[in-house]
Amino acid sequence: MKNKKWISLAAAVILAVTALPMTAFAAEKDGGEEKLTKVTLNEVAHSIFYAPQYVAIEEGYFSEEGLDLTLITGFGADKVLTALISGEADIGFMGAEASIYAYQEGATDPVVNFAQLTQRAGNFLVAREEMPDFKWEDLKGRKVLGGRKGGMPEMVFEYILKKNGLDPEKDLSIDQSIDFGATAAAFTRDDSADFTVEFEPSATALEKQGAGYVVASLGVDSGYVPYTSYSARTSYMEKNPDIMQKFTDALQKGMDFVQSHTPEEIAEIIEPQFPETDLDTITAIVKRYYDQDTWKENLVFGQDGFELLQDILEDAGELKERTPYAELVNTEFAQNAS
Repeated sequence: MKNKKWISLAAAVILAVTALPMTAFAAEKDGGEEKLTKVTLNEVAHSIFYAPQYVAIEEGYFSEEGLDLTLITGFGADKVLTALISGEADIGFMGAEASIYAYQEGATDPVVNFAQLTQRAGNFLVAREEMPDFKWEDLKGRKVLGGRKGGMPEMVFEYILKKNGLDPEKDLSIDQSIDFGATAAAFTRDDSADFTVEFEPSATALEKQGAGYVVASLGVDSGYVPYTSYSARTSYMEKNPDIMQKFTDALQKGMDFVQSHTPEEIAEIIEPQFPETDLDTITAIVKRYYDQDTWKENLVFGQDGFELLQDILEDAGELKERTPYAELVNTEFAQNAS
């Protein structure tokens, strides 16, 4: 397998920063008030797909747990991983494949997954024309704007293609040259592609513009997949177990909320997170994810899911060798979440 430049860079950073101390200040009393512990979370993208996280933020669950959360959007798992291993972020939210890549490169302070948020892919296949009777074989001979090689969006897309008897390299053309988050604009600007693979709100935005039509859900057609999870460096987890548990507890409250409320109620809560999107659109997108059973009831990252993820990586030619589940997954905090 051809190593990616960003993985090599990430591995180098890991080796360089391993000796650096990761200090977290416990909550202190200041003038009779409890001082919140600062935690920086770097997310792979800012998407309604991650609704439980934003519910936890908007409902104040993190502050209830004594945490002052700073949220940064990394725009890609590679960037989230780099922020994690350099110490710029305490916790990362991305596809677990990034932690596997870093481990394969010899990470001495591995990035370990401790909570799984989504159990289905969150992107959709958008066609330039309405196709009410779409079948995956309709992609033969067509051009699709895809994702970065080695990233979950692209690998799940190829996984679905193969499940439907298509060869990603021979039966269609997949453009992987466009930066994450820029494919919708490219699809609108250049009509050379017949399809694009989009997250929300881009998929719905293309429909509203009349520039595209959702014809398939990758989340439905791929089945249950551990698509995105939370992770932290081993050293950070070991030094800050209280912070890890509080963070996970806050997330579980967000998960409980989406399990017990309607899409309309969820949309109203997370609306402030998406000021450029109207409430009706947010509600429609939440409902789309809600109806396809996107979010787990708990945050436990099970072994079956981890092995399936490695099957997908192996099938995509991105896996040197299988990684033991116990090396890169810690379920202690998720199992104890309340």
